Amino acid sequence: MSSTSFELIEGGSFHALDASVEGERVYMAPAALERATGWALKPEGLCREALCVPVRDRAALAGAAGVDLARFAAALGLPLALDVEERTAALGTPAAERSEALVSLAAPDFSLPDLAGRMHTLSEHRGKKALLIAYASW
Repeated sequence: MSSTSFELIEGGSFHALDASVEGERVYMAPAALERATGWALKPEGLCREALCVPVRDRAALAGAAGVDLARFAAALGLPLALDVEERTAALGTPAAERSEALVSLAAPDFSLPDLAGRMHTLSEHRGKKALLIAYASW
């Protein structure tokens, strides 16, 4: 098992954490993971503020090497994009939250610059018709 710095992206924030890597498994110290995500491993399960999610197999989730990032994400229902070679992981938004946003038909707020560099925010156009064009090169 090797110890290395790992980039964790969660909630739009970037966190550099020490991690232990064993094959495709990434383990992070519980205290570091709590600082980055707000989720603490407690006797009652994974807790963030007043919300606690029971953990069925605590021994598989956390051990001497730390908290298994993939099992952490699975326990919370979070999508995980993990690239061990690049030492990067991203935790996504839970499906239930994404579903609520789709049902409401409200687009999330964002800001982008125009060709002159002036920033435009979607919320500035609420109540008006707006055409959004997206392009991807892949």
